[in-house]
Amino acid sequence: MSPKHDETTRFRRDFERLTADQRLRFRVAITHFVEDLRAGGSLRPGLRVREIQGAPGIYELTWDRRHDGRATFEYRTPARGDEAHVVWRRVGGHAIYREP
Repeated sequence: MSPKHDETTRFRRDFERLTADQRLRFRVAITHFVEDLRAGGSLRPGLRVREIQGAPGIYELTWDRRHDGRATFEYRTPARGDEAHVVWRRVGGHAIYREP
């Protein structure tokens, strides 16, 4: 079963500002993220997924440690069954934490 996802308008704007290389790196990380969600186990440590302090229910994912690649997201209640539902909120560098 594939996880469902939505994207905020802000996420789409952030994504358009990424370089082609950054977009590729983000897509690779998301492929791993989706594989882990499908498997139903824990997320691989390399993605460094954790809840953001001071922003309950919003999580961060590291997609490029060398170049400060981060994304924020939240889980929503699945529309059907146990299918994961993720809403991507922001993508970029540390600046996204000001308004995750």
